[in-house]
Amino acid sequence: MLRFALFYAALLTGANAAMAADPGVLKALKTGEMKQLAVHATPKPAGAADFTDREGATHNLADWRGKVVLLNFWAVSCVPCREEMPSLDRLESEMGGADFAVVPVAFGYNHPGGLARFLTNYEIDALPVLLDPDRRLSAQMGVIAPPVTMILDREGREVARFIGGADWASDEARAVIRAVIDG
Repeated sequence: MLRFALFYAALLTGANAAMAADPGVLKALKTGEMKQLAVHATPKPAGAADFTDREGATHNLADWRGKVVLLNFWAVSCVPCREEMPSLDRLESEMGGADFAVVPVAFGYNHPGGLARFLTNYEIDALPVLLDPDRRLSAQMGVIAPPVTMILDREGREVARFIGGADWASDEARAVIRAVIDG
């Protein structure tokens, strides 16, 4: 009975442990490539700038609120991005859904023809094509050059950051993502 009283008291005061990943758990999962993952002691606010898709529709990170998001900044000209994009596509194909989404945002100007060739050459078909040509979102997120990947919790806050390319479909990366999903 006391356990339920404490739980409801925490909800009433705004502390919802079920919505936040435990930084200690995430740090314990930093193995393999994920050793480079910077886990924040407390979640950080994410950028609020709008970005677009190829058709010109406006999007915002708030569109994915309620899901854990793997936010990736990439560019057609970025060699590590070319290596990691297929793993992001696999991750979205296998884990994307009601609880999780990979949100790749093209950093800066990416020529439409080059973008189309990139997607075709690397067989990227599960990911949305999102653009930040004026770098407003990436600037708000502190991205200087791609690739940079952030993990956002269900409330849209940054809980971890990875600078550089990674195999996001690896067992180590999936374990980290699953820990945030399970909160």
